[in-house]
Amino acid sequence: MGELEGRVAIVTGAARGIGTAYAWALAGAGAAVLVADLDGEGADRVAEELRSAGFRAASAGFDQADWASVQAMVRTAEERLGQVDILVNNASLYGTLRRQAALEIEPEEWERVVRVNLTGPFFCCRAVMPGMVERGYGKIVNIASGATFLAKNRLAHYVAAKSGVLGLTRALAREYGPRGIRVNSLSPGSTDSGAEIAPREYLETRLEGRAIPRIETPDDLVGALLFLCSPASDFMTGQNLVVDGGVVFN
Repeated sequence: MGELEGRVAIVTGAARGIGTAYAWALAGAGAAVLVADLDGEGADRVAEELRSAGFRAASAGFDQADWASVQAMVRTAEERLGQVDILVNNASLYGTLRRQAALEIEPEEWERVVRVNLTGPFFCCRAVMPGMVERGYGKIVNIASGATFLAKNRLAHYVAAKSGVLGLTRALAREYGPRGIRVNSLSPGSTDSGAEIAPREYLETRLEGRAIPRIETPDDLVGALLFLCSPASDFMTGQNLVVDGGVVFN
């Protein structure tokens, strides 16, 4: 499982946290990895660390809410590494969102979150899929969220957008399965991905109701990701894997 030698992968939101863990896991499995992030300097740093460890990697700063920026990012991957075989749609807004009642969310904030967290993943899929269709092969993993199953309180915009990611995953899987593209999603629970995103005090409050009562780390997610990107899951599409230590039984 996880043998990805010769494959080219894009990981969005890979300058820190869970995205960085995904990039390292894919590189360790043999893939060349484009580290893509709104934080271009952070993406450069992670890519350089990967190259220093002997892996093939490149970087691109991009804004997934902007179609032209997404297209330019994919062109960078193709020019620096080759045709894209794997897309991990990890980038999203979460840690900086202010928890507020739905009636307090301004229309502009709603539209911003939906554009980044739902339209952005669609843009990334839309940019890589023509090449995948042409070659008759592709793996897309959309990172959703356990929050969609819990209907996490005071985050209506986030929950709605991530629920849309599940729908997008199923729609693309149905439409493009006959063309050799497998599209699945992965839903993490509350994960220790950096104090600025999820303080440890908050993560400790999430242990109640978790069948495996410890804090989730990025390393807990990489096995499922590698499975979804590898030949081991070639007969699986349109599915969602929840990796949250047993909060949601899906």
